[in-house]
Amino acid sequence: MNVYRYEENPLVTPSDVKPHREDFEVIGTFNAGIATYKDEVIMLLRVAERPISTNSEKVKSPVFDPETKQLKIHEFELSDPAYDFSDPRIIVEQGKDQFSYLTSLSYLRIARSKDGRHFTIDDDPFIYPSTNLETYGIEDPRITQMGETYYIYFSAISPSGVGEVLVSTTDFESYEHHGMIFCPENKDVLIFPEKINGKYYALHRPVPKSKGDPEIWIAESDNLLYWGNHKHLIGLRDGMWDDGRIGGGAVPIKTDHGWLELYHGASKENRYCMGAVLLDLQDPSQVIARSKTPILEPEASYEVEGFFGNVVFSCGTVVEGDVIKMYYGVADTSMACAELSLKEILASLV
Repeated sequence: MNVYRYEENPLVTPSDVKPHREDFEVIGTFNAGIATYKDEVIMLLRVAERPISTNSEKVKSPVFDPETKQLKIHEFELSDPAYDFSDPRIIVEQGKDQFSYLTSLSYLRIARSKDGRHFTIDDDPFIYPSTNLETYGIEDPRITQMGETYYIYFSAISPSGVGEVLVSTTDFESYEHHGMIFCPENKDVLIFPEKINGKYYALHRPVPKSKGDPEIWIAESDNLLYWGNHKHLIGLRDGMWDDGRIGGGAVPIKTDHGWLELYHGASKENRYCMGAVLLDLQDPSQVIARSKTPILEPEASYEVEGFFGNVVFSCGTVVEGDVIKMYYGVADTSMACAELSLKEILASLV
């Protein structure tokens, strides 16, 4: 597979983004949703910020309060035996198998570009936590355009779990909040860019707790808000690059051969790569072919090293003829872009 990584990579780094509060620091600008609006490429960045700590013996956790619309900063002593601080991303109460707090809070901010390589970042957040289902932050947006409306959906985190929330905009200046469309535990939703036989379709990734694996499912809807007729689509493959977990990546691309979905897969060792699956045009619950090997894997230094290394994770593309410009998060830290051939990807599927 021929992959052309931009010389400007990484395109956006944490140092390029000003924190939305003076007492916070930006630690990640990654996993951005992608759209084209007027003459610009819109990169809807997931910006991760954490409170600045002046005491190395303490760690802080920001939590959005839906009643006051402000952040509450919780502070913990690293010596407190009631909590496990071994993972710098989370705080886990001893005896529990799920995190109790996050050490950072993510929200969505717009970066704009005329050439798709050089971006300027808006001063203020575009979408910020606003409800009781978003108190721990919002992450990993995708953008589906239908007509003049851009549907933006993202993972929302709260003590109730991780679910998927939908908003819509026509101008990337204001938006309408439609609420949670996939309840916890679910994420990595991808809405197809047009109706198929009168129905909307979406990919999603439930996270089973009692039985099953984190794999890709497909659902349908009459109105984008209420989803049903859920079907399992593709699963993990033992001993292969995607044997740990899989989930949707970029919005499905319509081709003459079928719907091309660029998805992410992680190995059991948490190495994240991008692959592809081809779905039937008239019935996208039918799988035609799938990547045997990744189409993009972490190799460049900025993909291998970072806050969480060995990760390439795409949430959006720009397609121009045979060229797929795949924008992707690297090492849970920054944003990059690589160009691939649509024909080559299709030819590689088996």
